[in-house]
This record gives sequence, C-alpha cells and structure tokens, in this order.
Amino acid sequence: MKFDIVAKRYWWFLLSALIIIPGLISMATQGLNLGIDFTGGTLLDLKFARPMAVSEIREVLKDYQLEGSTIQLALTGQEDKSNNVLIRSHVLNEEERRNVLKDLETKLGAFEVLRAEKVGAVIGSELAQQAVLALLISWVLEIVYITYRFEFKFAVAGIAALVHDVLVVIGIFSILQKEIDSTFVAAILTIIGYSINDTIVIFDRIRENLKTYKKSDGLAELVNRSIWQTMTRSVYTVLTVIFATAALYVFGGETTKNFSLALLIGFASGAYSSIFNASQIWVTWREYDDKRRMEQRIKGAK
Repeated sequence: MKFDIVAKRYWWFLLSALIIIPGLISMATQGLNLGIDFTGGTLLDLKFARPMAVSEIREVLKDYQLEGSTIQLALTGQEDKSNNVLIRSHVLNEEERRNVLKDLETKLGAFEVLRAEKVGAVIGSELAQQAVLALLISWVLEIVYITYRFEFKFAVAGIAALVHDVLVVIGIFSILQKEIDSTFVAAILTIIGYSINDTIVIFDRIRENLKTYKKSDGLAELVNRSIWQTMTRSVYTVLTVIFATAALYVFGGETTKNFSLALLIGFASGAYSSIFNASQIWVTWREYDDKRRMEQRIKGAK
C-alpha cells in the first residue's frame, strides 16, 4: 500500500516552516550578501603579454579574497585562454587596486592596463524594486490564468508553493552568506518556471480525477491517488534536472557555483512543494469549505 501523503500534510507544513523560518530570521538579522551587480565594484581591463587562463588569474586573486570576482576572457582562437582579461570585483580603494595589479604582474608577467575604474551597480535599488514588482505582477497573472483553467483555490495553492520555493532559496543563501548577483535573479526565475510546471501537472491529474469523484471516496484519497499517478514523472523530472545542475556546480567553475547552487536548492524545493505543499493546501482549503457548507445546511434545516 502506498504511503498516505495527504494524511501527514500538517507534518509537511511544519517541515516547510522549520526550513523557512531560520531563513527569515537570517534575512532580518544578517541580511543578504549582495554582489557587485547590486552594490557596484571595480573594473580592471588588462592585456597580458601571454595568453592567460581564468584559473591563473583566480589563483592570484585568492590572496585578496577576490576569488569570487567575475573574470572574462576576450574571444580568441583558444577556448580557455586569452591575452585580454576583464576582472570585475567589489569596490577596491586605490591602495588595494595597486597591490592587486602589482601582484598580478609579479606572478603572471607584464600586462597593459586598458581600463581601471569604479563602476556603478548593474541592478540598483530602483531596478531591484521593479524586479520585485514584476515578480508580484507575474504571480497575479498566474493566479488569473490558473483560476481560468482550473479554479481559484488551485491558483492560490500554486502561488503559495512558489513563494515557499523563493523563500527557501533566499533564506538558505542568507544563512550561508552566499553572494547574490544578477545570475541569482535568473536562477529564481528559472526555479519559478520549473516549480509551477510540476505543480500544474499534479493539479491537472486532480482535476481529471474529480470528474469521477464520489464523496464516499473522500478528497484525501483522491489527492493521494492523483499524486501517486504523477509521482514517477515528478521524480524522473527532478532527478534529471538535479543531475545536470549538479554537474554544472561541480565542473562549471567558480563563476557558476552560486547560480547552480540556487538551482539545486530551488529544484529540490520545487519538487517538494509541488507534491507535499501545493496539493495539500488545496485539499485542506476544499475540505474546510465543504465542512462549512455542511454546517450551514444543518443550521438552515433547523
């Protein structure tokens, strides 16, 4: 007999709370580690006498805790080396910049400084507010669409699962103090698209089973059956994307680690929330409404 997921739904809600609440506390106390895309930084455009690899540059920058800086190579015939290197780090004062350039020359050889300047934030506070506003608008539109295709309860349950996934990822990044940059925003949008897709698959199966639903069967049994009918698909899908994302995290290099880590957390959370949260919110809400209507009928009969 398959495990009764719906019967344990309050345990799933508690587990989600135990993951989300520490993240909220961390965000309130130590905040987020915003990267240079949000705070601005220093740009170094260098032309070396010999082709350089990203790993060589990053090794030197480690001495200054700058190994997480964005390093770009100019396009050349060689895939992993170039004379032209663009380094973007957090803001360096004049002395720090001189020390970094001197150390690069000592360890890697002569180079020409094409550009060395402070740059503003790519994503300023105004743009960040607009991104949050766009996210909220997208959720409202998703509620409208899901309500049209399914029903309002499905829409709210689906959006609640998305909010769950976003809070889980941001909270864990706050706890670990991982850097948040523009790639993190892209990861969040990717996670939202993945999570709602998985949730809709389960909702669609519930809707199909509702066509032959008998009250004697009970909503919990119907939702359980719907979840298990889509379980294989859900597990295969999440394992596929997690394997690919894990490979990106391990072999993708330093600049993609935070992006792939956010995806790993988000995909796992998205699979969890689709199975253990979204449908459970819907069945809890539906049972509450059915119970209330029954009580009103009894009162009316009296």
